[in-house]
Amino acid sequence: MAETAQGAAAVDPGPKAASPRGERVDIAGASKFFGAKAALEGVHLHVEPGTFLVLLGPSGSGKTTLLRCLAGIERLSEGTVSIGGEVVAAPGLHLPPERRHLAMVFQDYALWPHMTALKNVMFPLRQLRVNGNEARRRAHEMLQRVGLERLSERYPNELSGGEQQRVALARAFVTRPAVLFADEPTGNLDATTGARIGQLLFEMNAQSHTTLVLVTHDRDLAARCERIVHMEAGGLR
Repeated sequence: MAETAQGAAAVDPGPKAASPRGERVDIAGASKFFGAKAALEGVHLHVEPGTFLVLLGPSGSGKTTLLRCLAGIERLSEGTVSIGGEVVAAPGLHLPPERRHLAMVFQDYALWPHMTALKNVMFPLRQLRVNGNEARRRAHEMLQRVGLERLSERYPNELSGGEQQRVALARAFVTRPAVLFADEPTGNLDATTGARIGQLLFEMNAQSHTTLVLVTHDRDLAARCERIVHMEAGGLR
């Protein structure tokens, strides 16, 4: 893959998007096998543009595998995935993550160890050829919104797990993506910080109409989302 890769306090919503930007996500007959074991089996799911969808289910139900297949981290064994009307996965076709025009937040954060928090957040903007001063301004603003402005010059090994998670979220948010996939985005955060990040997710959805698909065990976050999908044994129930 190319280099790409939080209290309930009020969060400044920032400028309102001029128009909806979310993309539709379509999954048809998606299956993923690891040897003889089916991690996903015949999943059909349609997510309308701008929807905030949460995947719930017990460990091993296939939630993370589905998310990784959507993002292009894992290759489907069968079925198709389309994002914004473009087929990104199908028999004989697998577009890599950097060609799917989305943002992804991993459980392991996937931060660049040689970059400060600020430069980690700036990185996707520079990949999009955003002017250096503008990229720095937007990165500082996003770090402030996740409560990490004072730690902007620290490296990942100088940050706690929760702080690293917030840097990863800021990096995903800063490009104002049309589609965002996130695996346990509040999983390593205290309740207050988790609520702050949850609020930021809702603001992103409301203002930019970003299509959000999240895996979470955070019941408070799930209770506020627009749509919940339950998974069990590699399928939807």
